[in-house]
Amino acid sequence: GLGKIPVKLLVRGLKPIMLILLFALVMNAFFTPGPTLKLFFLRVSANGLKVGVFVSIRLALLLVGTSLLTFTSTPIELTDGMEYLMTPLKKAGVPAHELAMMMTIALRFIPTLVEEADKLMKAQAARGADFESGNLVRRAKSFIPVLIPLFIGVFRRADELASAMEARGYRGGEGRTRLRELRMRRTDWIALVAMTVVIIAITMIGRLPIV
Repeated sequence: GLGKIPVKLLVRGLKPIMLILLFALVMNAFFTPGPTLKLFFLRVSANGLKVGVFVSIRLALLLVGTSLLTFTSTPIELTDGMEYLMTPLKKAGVPAHELAMMMTIALRFIPTLVEEADKLMKAQAARGADFESGNLVRRAKSFIPVLIPLFIGVFRRADELASAMEARGYRGGEGRTRLRELRMRRTDWIALVAMTVVIIAITMIGRLPIV
């Protein structure tokens, strides 16, 4: 649940985009035309400062919301929920089950691919490969011995997975059932309404004028 998630994990998740948030704030504050404000010894755009602050807040909330979702839900729960939400689109011909299955497979194999890439990099480093020194072009070339076997492994795993699914009689989502059927409960509706209100509030506040 949410109570078991350390706040440090959420704050740590914001560190990789701190420069992006600061860049968005500074660029909007200094390069947006309109009335200016005196901030210490600098003059910044009033509208740009407002836009920069709200862009930064939205990016931070997006990352925090994504982190909360992935911390509290398993990949299977996420894909089942996505398929449940896309169920009405089946009447329009949208392959909801197939899209959810693709998402499940992608989420399942991301850690495997990361681990395999790490093993390949360590193996190449043991053979004398250098991934840190040199210019950008040289660094990119040093990753070629890693990317080629990694992509070969990806295609091999995809072929093995397709053969295994076919051998087990997988024929898509038509007529398939689940061990645990999803049901919208009262807490789910409350969370949905609360998030909708928050999104609308953030959107409306971002459109308010400075004065």
